[in-house]
Amino acid sequence: MQDSTKIKEDKTTLELLKHDTKQTLKSVGYSFTRPLHWKGKDFGKLGGLLVGTIALSSLDKETNRFFERNSENFPKGIRDFGWYFGSPQNYFITNAGLYGFGLLTKNEKIRKTSVLVISSSITNGVINSLLKGSVGRARPNHTGDPFDFQLFSSEPGYHSFPSGHTALSVTMSHAIAKQFDNIWVKIGVYGIGAVAPISRLVDGAHWLTDIAFSAALSIIVVDSIDKFLFNSKAYNYTKPPKNISWNFTFSANQIGLIGTF
Repeated sequence: MQDSTKIKEDKTTLELLKHDTKQTLKSVGYSFTRPLHWKGKDFGKLGGLLVGTIALSSLDKETNRFFERNSENFPKGIRDFGWYFGSPQNYFITNAGLYGFGLLTKNEKIRKTSVLVISSSITNGVINSLLKGSVGRARPNHTGDPFDFQLFSSEPGYHSFPSGHTALSVTMSHAIAKQFDNIWVKIGVYGIGAVAPISRLVDGAHWLTDIAFSAALSIIVVDSIDKFLFNSKAYNYTKPPKNISWNFTFSANQIGLIGTF
């Protein structure tokens, strides 16, 4: 049985909490079982993401040198904000505060946004942890070689791919930006979300492809769960969620993935 399209205002706080917890668990479950239902185009998108990441790796060394040369000129306050915002403990405290406000005020849009953030974050967190521990890619500030891998290494210096700070930061910024139609508000939200990825490049903690892969994967996960919540009618959506379509590009002067809003 599907949940009602709109949660009535006479629901108690506890009932709303139970509803949101249920939707979070269902969303996470959907994320991890969705690949079982993939078709040709879905595997094509995954292939495009992987091929795009591999192609983009040709720019890893040069971008690392660029940020290394300019690291001293990068504002320390912005670097610190990027690190703290993308750190799991601060990230979840921020989302807990956002959800708590939505729950106490019975604001469905804020609650739905928080459910979208936390379920997407759990999904991305599990994927990131599995990849970090298995891929074993060396960080720029560890060996300086983007093609240095030690599979299944427990050493932090070999946990470069993908970027956890980027995954969390982009997940939250994309989930929040989707709630607004104003392009300038979207730009502002995405601008804040971009601080953590850029600061990780400046600090030499990640390669460009670590950042790009994490950002693309985070957007894909958020869009997928947002669509699931809409189709399940768990919350009152005024209109269908807008997703970003990704296309792999490769030419003489262009390599990468382009997202179209």
